Amino acid sequence: MRISVSSDMDEPVARALVAELRGRGHDVVPHGALRPGSDPQWAVCSEAAAREVADGTSEQAVVCCWTGTGASIAANKVPGVRAALCTDAATADGARRWNDANVLALSLRLTSEPLLKEILDAWFAAEASEDAEDRANVLRVDRIGRGGDGETSVS
Repeated sequence: MRISVSSDMDEPVARALVAELRGRGHDVVPHGALRPGSDPQWAVCSEAAAREVADGTSEQAVVCCWTGTGASIAANKVPGVRAALCTDAATADGARRWNDANVLALSLRLTSEPLLKEILDAWFAAEASEDAEDRANVLRVDRIGRGGDGETSVS
């Protein structure tokens, strides 16, 4: 799978993330502090990674900043992106399962290497729910992201 990865800082956990993804056989596209010459500001590099998901260049993305909050906010501004800030494996599982999240946001401050592996294990093991209510919610969020009011009925 092609995964875009961004970080506003060249931190050990960000480097471990890239290595772990590559070790799992993924094609990693780095952004921000992970790519020499790239703008490392969290809003810029998170948007770049998220846009690659939205346009289909990458299947998923992982965006990182000190708290993970700014990276998540920036990524979620891109229509078609559903970024989830995950600080543990259970949250990563739920984000993929119930929210069909396609961008994982991580905190460089809170995420240790062992926790990173647990989060990634859960993220990649989970599949989007086919439950009608879950799908309706995901579709509603996508409509909101495209500027709609979310009131259109879902069938």
